[in-house]
Amino acid sequence: MNISSKDLPDLQMDTTFTSPQGNAAAQRALDYYLKPAVSEPEVDERFFDVNRHLSGEEALVHASDLLRCAAATAFKAAENLQGVSRDLAFSVVHMVDMARAMVDHSLDGEEA
Repeated sequence: MNISSKDLPDLQMDTTFTSPQGNAAAQRALDYYLKPAVSEPEVDERFFDVNRHLSGEEALVHASDLLRCAAATAFKAAENLQGVSRDLAFSVVHMVDMARAMVDHSLDGEEA
């Protein structure tokens, strides 16, 4: 069965933005592409996240342990380097040690 364009009804659609139908369609399109979905909570996906029930002191203890591990890793890496690369790696060890000292000082202040 062949349908020619002569057989189809002539539908006139007002697609101007001033018509109620055109305005509503345009608004739906803009809302779909520009507005965030109301029902979807905004989730900041992370590879690592901190337990919400962790106390400040527990977080500082864990940070101190992580800094100790980072310093040991940087120190081991620096042992096998020479020249400027070695100096840079040992400067990382020094900065991590300073950060750990600040965290440990903060922990000591909480205990007092």
